[in-house]
Amino acid sequence: MGIEVEMIFKIAGVGLIVAFLHTILEQVGKKEYAQWVTLFGFIYVLFLVATVVEDLFNKIKDVFLFQ
Repeated sequence: MGIEVEMIFKIAGVGLIVAFLHTILEQVGKKEYAQWVTLFGFIYVLFLVATVVEDLFNKIKDVFLFQ
């Protein structure tokens, strides 16, 4: 159960940092950089979620003894 909570906090932390950087960069007038920061944050979270989904599929495979 600790891994799931840790992953939620990681995703929330990345979201907060990306939102903060996006806001700062837009205020400074660097909208292109703000969009890139948001895109990279999204891709990072996508990889985090992909690893969780991979673990889920491996556990399902082990439960049903698929080889």
